[in-house]
Amino acid sequence: MIAIYQKNLINLFFKSLGIITIIFFCITLILNIFEEVSFFKNVENANFALPIFLTLLNSPSILFDIFPFIFLISTLYFFSEMIDKNELNIYKNYGLTNIKIINIITLTSFITGIFIVIFFYNISASLKFFYLDIKNDYSKDDKYLAVITSNGLWIKDETSKNINLINAEKIENNFLKNVIITQFDKNYKFQKIISAKKVDIENKSWIIKDPLVTKENELTQNEDEIIFQTNFNKQKISTLFSNLSSLNILDLSKLKKDYKTLGYSNILVNAHQLKIYSYPIYLAIMVCLSSILMFNVRYNKSKIFNFILGIFISVVIYYINFFFKLLTESEKIPIMVSVWAPQIILLLIACIGLVKINEK
Repeated sequence: MIAIYQKNLINLFFKSLGIITIIFFCITLILNIFEEVSFFKNVENANFALPIFLTLLNSPSILFDIFPFIFLISTLYFFSEMIDKNELNIYKNYGLTNIKIINIITLTSFITGIFIVIFFYNISASLKFFYLDIKNDYSKDDKYLAVITSNGLWIKDETSKNINLINAEKIENNFLKNVIITQFDKNYKFQKIISAKKVDIENKSWIIKDPLVTKENELTQNEDEIIFQTNFNKQKISTLFSNLSSLNILDLSKLKKDYKTLGYSNILVNAHQLKIYSYPIYLAIMVCLSSILMFNVRYNKSKIFNFILGIFISVVIYYINFFFKLLTESEKIPIMVSVWAPQIILLLIACIGLVKINEK
């Protein structure tokens, strides 16, 4: 059974979390709606309600990304409320130590994080997928599409003269393997089929090795290679599948299987999954760190000071994550290190702060 004092602490913590979440959700809505209005201002046949609708679809995904900072600031607010009402001293008079208080709200954050991953993330990912699907219909890049299925990589590529449907069995380094390119004119009138076992896609000018060309029911092989102009290269193809936040946990597992079939690297998917699975730990660390800070600052600080302190700490943590992300992109460190290293650093800081926390 949960003791009465534990219920009171948990209820107060959830109250603080709810208030700060609502504040950040409103800020997210305001900022995002300006972005959507800016996107649709030159789009024909877009009614005024569409930016609002898309903002509502996209906001949960943004909220999921900033939940660690929401938990951090909520903890600062939680302790500010307890200090203002003198509840912290009352709990201490009844033998409740600082460590016990931290343990209760940290464990609560961890369990809450599990529910956020299981329910909130999957819902937000589905809404994000719906958001991207709708927005893609209004995007100028709609003529450049790419998907991965069990049958390999499929690309629709529209140039100034042709429409190309490209299918490749797998990707290997800078090459597409076992490629079939079906080419149409602007009216979707069939022109020719180009097939090859190997295509160099390092640049947008693809080099098709030993091509077989079928045109007007005739198969020819007159050239050792063909220079094929497209809107895609290896880098662009890689970035097309980088928005993993629109995939729920089951979709991510399916995508890994498709990537494996295609020969495409699973590193980004593995890192994203690790980020999701370690999310409850990340929230718990943020709450623990925030608690330690509140026990170490002077109690006569105002709520405004605590709020500014929370924002400052959030910015510092954001740049720590950004720093490790840059190291990963420059291939200085493995992508898994970029996920765990910031959390390990914060955990070490928290552990140091816990050493004499009961003396505060």
